[in-house]
Amino acid sequence: MKFEDEPVPGYPLPILPGHVSPGRFERVLRAGVFAVTTELAPPDSADPQDVYARARVLDGYVDAINATDGSGANCHMSSLAVCALLTRVGYAPVMQISCRDRNRIAIQGDILGGAAMGVCNMLCLTGDGVQAGDHPQAKPVFDLDSVSLLEIGRMLRDEHRFQSGRKISFSPRVLFGAGENPMVPPLEHRALRLAKKVAAGAQFIQTQYVYDLQRLRSFMRGVEDLGLLDRLFLLVGVGPIKSARGAEWMRRQVPGVHIPDTVVERLAGAQDQAREGRNICVELIQEIRAIRGVHGVHVMAYRQEEAVAEIITRSGVLEGRTPWHPARDQNSADRKAS
Repeated sequence: MKFEDEPVPGYPLPILPGHVSPGRFERVLRAGVFAVTTELAPPDSADPQDVYARARVLDGYVDAINATDGSGANCHMSSLAVCALLTRVGYAPVMQISCRDRNRIAIQGDILGGAAMGVCNMLCLTGDGVQAGDHPQAKPVFDLDSVSLLEIGRMLRDEHRFQSGRKISFSPRVLFGAGENPMVPPLEHRALRLAKKVAAGAQFIQTQYVYDLQRLRSFMRGVEDLGLLDRLFLLVGVGPIKSARGAEWMRRQVPGVHIPDTVVERLAGAQDQAREGRNICVELIQEIRAIRGVHGVHVMAYRQEEAVAEIITRSGVLEGRTPWHPARDQNSADRKAS
């Protein structure tokens, strides 16, 4: 096969007026439909088929797929590599960038490299401390934090220069995002923290798990009071919990996760706790959808990727639409032909 016949990474769509990227994810957000994203846990493997097999489970249910960057400070295939593989076949990946492992020289290089591969969405994160992961002896970097990383990303895109001031010849066409956690004290400061990220360049936000809707509504009132509702796209993090024991573990071991006692008690009282965990997730999505200022959900189903399709289908939030995936148009053509 000749080189020109190979799938070539690169920007797949023209950039529409008012958009900063050619990506499908930005088009979905700006169209005003309720967006759905999820996470792909990178494999402990160098086999690209391991990535594609995990992604295919999500076909037709999500608008973008996050590739985590050493989540929990554990080592896996890099987010950049996973995103490069996904763009080759047309998925809309969200490249996560953690400040924990790389300095500003490496990070700026990764932003340019990811963009050159056709990655149109990047999530800027400070990152978990190394003591939480499987290599606690590693030396953390933290040359930047999420806010300064956003500022540098925006500089590369909008000012066409590195932080050093040196010009770049072709800027990354990227939609930049950040994480936020509406659940942890001091609660009154969470919206202010979000405002700093928006000012630094965040255009979309994906939150940590939300199981307490009262806290979420209070957070969203604060976001509205600061005049931020029209300045960002906010996706609320949700996820199924397999058991009451799993919920207790998350409360103890996962930084920033708040799970009310009522959720744990409901799981404990269920005959099928995994099923009840999915029920809770579906109900949360349906209620979250009605909250003013929420543009979508980010479904985190660690080691339960097969549950995403069921949860999204039962929630009804797609309203009959089928998010684009590499085989969608081909499948439609096949159905018409038959």
